[in-house]
Amino acid sequence: MSEQGLRVRPDLIIPESELDESSSRAGGPGGQHVNKTATRITLRWNLSTSPSLREWQRRRLTERLSSKLTREGEIILHASSSRSQKKNRIDARRRLIELLQEAMYVKPTRKATKPSRGQKERRITNKKKRSQAKKLRGRVRNDEG
Repeated sequence: MSEQGLRVRPDLIIPESELDESSSRAGGPGGQHVNKTATRITLRWNLSTSPSLREWQRRRLTERLSSKLTREGEIILHASSSRSQKKNRIDARRRLIELLQEAMYVKPTRKATKPSRGQKERRITNKKKRSQAKKLRGRVRNDEG
């Protein structure tokens, strides 16, 4: 949330010109204040036409956020938790950044490793101890009778 736009990642900054913001009256408690001030913020960003995105980013976001997109490819966020329009504006932008960061996250690939010799030996030793303990739990036989 800087002068140049929303910094989602080092390689993705959404300029303010791409964000469409409108305000309206918020519902809920608040007395007369809520009836006369437009504090609810609606933030729209068109993912499908944004020139800020590289093609792989657009594909990834479209795939990951498909349930949150309109038919036109827009993300719409409403913020009305505060009585302050400024706080709601900040909240809407913060939520958009978090949503995009989560969708852009790439889980690192797992590197297969082998257990060390010491780990193997400890595993075998523990298995032998366990086996011995279980053998002692066997049925008691009466050899006299």
